[in-house]
Amino acid sequence: QVQLVESGGGSVQPGGSLRLSCAASGMIFPRNAMGWYRQAPGKQRELVATIINNYNTNYADSVKGRFTISRDNAKNTVYLQMNNLKPEDTAVYYCNGAVPGRWPWGQGTQVTVSS
Repeated sequence: QVQLVESGGGSVQPGGSLRLSCAASGMIFPRNAMGWYRQAPGKQRELVATIINNYNTNYADSVKGRFTISRDNAKNTVYLQMNNLKPEDTAVYYCNGAVPGRWPWGQGTQVTVSS
């Protein structure tokens, strides 16, 4: 059974940085495109970024130039480096397949950006 475990969230001031990690198990990780998603209070879950490999990535317009998605196939882990964080980035962040909901959602990791 596929399991996704997110970590690395926290509270930061605007302009700060965080690096999220998602450890995957129960799948042949290198064969799967992955994605990061987020859900803010009272809003629907939205796509943040997807990755096929470290040379094939896509980003939501709201995070382009600030966030970087990457993966380490040897560690079955996908990362999200978030720089220049803004209050509107506050949300619970989840990883999943590039198609959302392909696997059971993990517990997510909370990111809070406030002064």
